[in-house]
Amino acid sequence: MGISGGITASLAGRYASALYDLASSQGSVATIEGDFDGLTTAIADSPEFAQLLHDPQVSRDAAEHAVKAVGDVASLNPLTTNFLGVLAANRRLASLPGVIAAFRAIAADARGEVTADVTTAHPLLPDQLTELSAKLAQREGRAVTLRTHVDPAILGGLVVQIGSQMVDSSIRTRLNSLAQVMKA
Repeated sequence: MGISGGITASLAGRYASALYDLASSQGSVATIEGDFDGLTTAIADSPEFAQLLHDPQVSRDAAEHAVKAVGDVASLNPLTTNFLGVLAANRRLASLPGVIAAFRAIAADARGEVTADVTTAHPLLPDQLTELSAKLAQREGRAVTLRTHVDPAILGGLVVQIGSQMVDSSIRTRLNSLAQVMKA
């Protein structure tokens, strides 16, 4: 795997790497990614679930019971549910968002993909997304998955981040640059 050592060196990365190895051997990487999509939504939509992840007063047993109940209600893959139980038993539930991000990065790298975070002032149309994805794939030399974000504060243009590389062609940045030039 060509994944950066920085990901697998972190605590979340080590958990994600171990889970990826298990999921890969069982042929369930895509299923786990789907489960993680649902868990990401649950964390964002449920303050109680988000609190469970970070509350040090919840005992290991209570946390394990709660995540197993979440697994049952959400119809998660048994591997995902067991993994959540391991995180709870090791008091690492707070690391779940980082584990999810690391797992996605490892899985994308294994597929030869790269993820680009694209921020725009307004949502992009489907044909704009397709064109942007094709141009970025040509530049990167491999498939590019887009994760889009809307931030009206950039005024217009877009900001693209792929790994540690960032291309900022937002109007806000251009205006700030012009203001700096005019001050000199």
